[in-house]
Amino acid sequence: MTADANPARVQLIHSDGPSPATLQLHSWLEELVARKGSDLILVPNAPAAIRLEGAMVSIGSEPLTGEDIQDAILPALAAHARESYEASHIADSSYRIEGLGRFRINLHHERGRAAATVRALPTKVPQLADLRLPASVAGLAKLNRGLVIVGGATGAGKTTTLAALVNEINQNEARHIVTIEDPIEYEHAHDRSVIEQVEIGIDAPDFPTALRAALRQAPDVIVVGEMRDPETARIALAAAETGHLVFTTLHTTDAASTVSRIADSFPQERQHTVRAEMAMALAAMLTQTLIPGRKGGRVPAAELLMVGYGARAHIRKNSLQHLHQEITMTRKQGSFTLEESLAQLVAQADISREDAMVRAIHADDLDVMLKGKGF
Repeated sequence: MTADANPARVQLIHSDGPSPATLQLHSWLEELVARKGSDLILVPNAPAAIRLEGAMVSIGSEPLTGEDIQDAILPALAAHARESYEASHIADSSYRIEGLGRFRINLHHERGRAAATVRALPTKVPQLADLRLPASVAGLAKLNRGLVIVGGATGAGKTTTLAALVNEINQNEARHIVTIEDPIEYEHAHDRSVIEQVEIGIDAPDFPTALRAALRQAPDVIVVGEMRDPETARIALAAAETGHLVFTTLHTTDAASTVSRIADSFPQERQHTVRAEMAMALAAMLTQTLIPGRKGGRVPAAELLMVGYGARAHIRKNSLQHLHQEITMTRKQGSFTLEESLAQLVAQADISREDAMVRAIHADDLDVMLKGKGF
C-alpha cells in the first residue's frame, strides 16, 4: 500500500502491485494530461472519453461496463468517499498520482450502473491577469468585507476565478484566509497571507460544520467552494454581515437568478428575512461563461454587479428585474454587463460575433454595441 503526504488520501493496490483496473485508470489519466484535456468521462456502453476544449473525444476502442468503471475508480477513492458510495452510490474524492498530478473524482450511478467523471486539477495557481477577465474583477480582491458570489454553469471556470482571487489577496495582502472545498482543487502556498485549506470528508464532515469552525479561527477571508444548502448559506451570510470577506460559488446565470436561487432554497416564510440578510451582506455578484476562442481554447465572458444602495433596495423588495439596470448605474464602482464583456471580446477578435450573440442575455443591447464598434 502506498500513500501521499496525507494518510487519509490512500491509493489502494494489491500486495503484488497495482491491479489491472488501477493501471487502466492511470493510463487514461496519463493520456488526459498528455493531451491537455479537462475531464475523463467513463460511461457504461461507451469507450472512455476525454473532454478537449469543450468537445468529447474517445480514447478507448471498447465499450466499458459498469463493473469496469467501478473496479477502476473505487480503489482511487478516499475512505470517506468509498463509504459514501456504498451508502448512496454517489462519491466525490481527490486523487493524487505522483509525477502526474491531482484529480477530482465523481463516482455515481446512471441507469443502475457505475459511471464516473475525473477532472484534472491544475498544478499551478492561476494569476488573475492570465484569466483574461475584465480588469475591474481584480477589485474584488481588495474588498474588506461582504459576500462575493461567483456564478456560472458547471465548467464555467468559477473555481479557477476563486483561486485566482485568493492568489491575488495572498500576493498583496497580509490576511488569514480559510478555504473550505470538496475537494481541494488548487493548493496555495503561503505568501503575504497565511492560508488554511479544509477538505470536506477529510478535515471536516460537511460545509456547515467547517464554516462554523472557520469562524472560530480568526479569519479575514473565508472561501466556501460551493454554497450547496440553506445552512451553509445562512452561516456565510452571517459571516459576511459580521465583518468577514466571504467568497463562494453558485450555479446561476445572472445577479437576479443568484438572489432567487439562495432565497428559494429556504422555506417560504423565511425568504423575506433571507433577502433582507442578502441585501446587507452582499458586496458583489460575478457571473461568467466560457466561449470557444477564435484562436483555440475557451475565453471567459462575465458580468459583475457591485452591490450598492439601489441593488440592496431591489433585493429587499424582491424587485430583481431591476438589478440589470443597477449594473449600468454602478459602472464607476466596477460593474459591467455580460453584453459589454462580449462586445469587447468580439472587438479584440477573441470570439466570433455569432458566438457572442448566442451567449447574450440582452441580445438587442449587444447588437447595438457591436454595430457601434463596426461589427
